Amino acid sequence: MDTAGALLLIAGAYLLGAIPWGLVFGKLKGIDVRRHGSGGTGATNTLRLLGWKMALGVFLLDFAKGLLPVLLARALGAPDWATATVAITAVVGHCWSPFIGFTGGKGMATGGGAAVGLAWWLVLLLLPIIAIVALTRYVSLASLFAAVVGPTIMVVLAARGDFPWGWALGITGIAGIIVYQHRTNIARLRNGTERKFGNREAPQPPAASEPA
Repeated sequence: MDTAGALLLIAGAYLLGAIPWGLVFGKLKGIDVRRHGSGGTGATNTLRLLGWKMALGVFLLDFAKGLLPVLLARALGAPDWATATVAITAVVGHCWSPFIGFTGGKGMATGGGAAVGLAWWLVLLLLPIIAIVALTRYVSLASLFAAVVGPTIMVVLAARGDFPWGWALGITGIAGIIVYQHRTNIARLRNGTERKFGNREAPQPPAASEPA
């Protein structure tokens, strides 16, 4: 694949990642999710405002936004750097969508899809993620766990020669975005005010502008 083809894939990944499915689903119910809850367009805020069925749809579509561009890049024989960049830009598009004023979600579902596209067995991280949510009811804590453990494993494998360094760095970049997007959650976890999984909220304006 030549450079022009790689750049086209990267641009396409960004635009696909930028589709704000949480906002689309909210509009179907007459609710602008950006104006309620945390103000984010991801599955977590959708769950709070619209319930689990809508949230599941948003999660699956957001996951696909990360997975499909990476699988396409691999199928077309894109170089490692291009495939890794495709993965990262899909997450960037989700978190900072040009369609909604460069706002969005926190990137966990889209980042998870992109990471699984690079290393399918990372889906096994769902087991400890589910366990953490079940025990603590903190989705953010489970997300941060995955964002730390996933890239750590990949870097170790890359150092051993068992995984491409470019892809390992791509997963690390995705994790960095996810951690950055969770900075307010980290603060709330530290002071004990973090929102818990499963708590429905009546639509209320967000207290501060932040994604979820």
